[in-house]
Amino acid sequence: MARRWTINGRFLSQPTTGVQRYAREVVRSLDSLIGEQVPLARGLEVELLCPPGAGDMPLVSVGRREVGRTGGHAWEQAHLPSSLGNSGLLSLCNTGPLLARKHIVCIHDANVWNAPQSYSLAFRTLYRTLLPCLGRTAWRISTVSDYSLGELVGRGIVPAQRAFVAPNGHEHALRWKPQHSETTRQAASRNTIVMIGSPAPHKNVGFILDMAGRLADAGFKIAVAGAADSRVFNGRSHDEAENIHWLGRVSDGELAALLRDSLCLAFPSLTEGFGLPALEAMAIGCPVVVSDRASLPEVCGDAALFAPPDDSDAWSDRFVRLRGSQALRLHMVGKGRARASAYSWRATALRYLEAMAAADGIDTETTVVRVRELT
Repeated sequence: MARRWTINGRFLSQPTTGVQRYAREVVRSLDSLIGEQVPLARGLEVELLCPPGAGDMPLVSVGRREVGRTGGHAWEQAHLPSSLGNSGLLSLCNTGPLLARKHIVCIHDANVWNAPQSYSLAFRTLYRTLLPCLGRTAWRISTVSDYSLGELVGRGIVPAQRAFVAPNGHEHALRWKPQHSETTRQAASRNTIVMIGSPAPHKNVGFILDMAGRLADAGFKIAVAGAADSRVFNGRSHDEAENIHWLGRVSDGELAALLRDSLCLAFPSLTEGFGLPALEAMAIGCPVVVSDRASLPEVCGDAALFAPPDDSDAWSDRFVRLRGSQALRLHMVGKGRARASAYSWRATALRYLEAMAAADGIDTETTVVRVRELT
């Protein structure tokens, strides 16, 4: 008898951030593994259910179908569960229907508790209500790092015995084809510090931008990808700083070229469930200077230069050291690529196949050993 599972495709109707990237890459890898008929995928039928008008993604072994008449949370809580039948459900982007029981949900972080200032009152109220309910009703909760797991368990969102870690991977960054635009070409140099310009306060981008004058005196430039308006960072001097390049939204290829040809990525976050931009930079061969908080030491290991997210002297020191030593730069590039390769979307998809099989009552002990030989 075939085993039936459904993937919550709401992410295809949402803008792509790290959470939606996670869903796309896990689904892509599941599609590949099912096509290969690895042991855990034999007899498995998987369908991606989406709201009307959702975007598409190329899949071979996973079917795709639109259901319902609306989108958003209403679609997820009403139309999706009514379309499941006896199928299990995999939800990869923090939320999912409370009425589904054979349900695996990925909750990426506890940031609505750890960084409430980064979210609207309505958003954090919804998530602070919904996530603990999912923690009680779902069959299993996954998350992306040991740090995030500890936060979710510690806050009582999910019991430890019903949770597991399924981290981000790096392979998608290797598919990016570096190609400069005129603006990224002008911004990139061995004096350029790249920032991902999220206005969320917990990303702490303003901390580095506030150092612009000091960094300019030392000959550094700052390239901010993903934000074109300095006003969102509330810094009085950001508009006037001639060494800040506001790049706006860039393509994956432009970001890859920028990282490849710049000094480093600076990632000063106060809290992260995982920290995917750091992993992407390491995979591309760009050194990273990151915060010494939350999940980042776990994810980056010894492949990054660390600094406290409130110590400007420490960040300046790391930038100067990296620029001043080609040997250090080459060492960090090598360490970064090796570290990134340890995080695989394929391995994460196999972890989900294992959890899905267990939910179906299959003894996975022998099968898992055989599958892991394929990774």
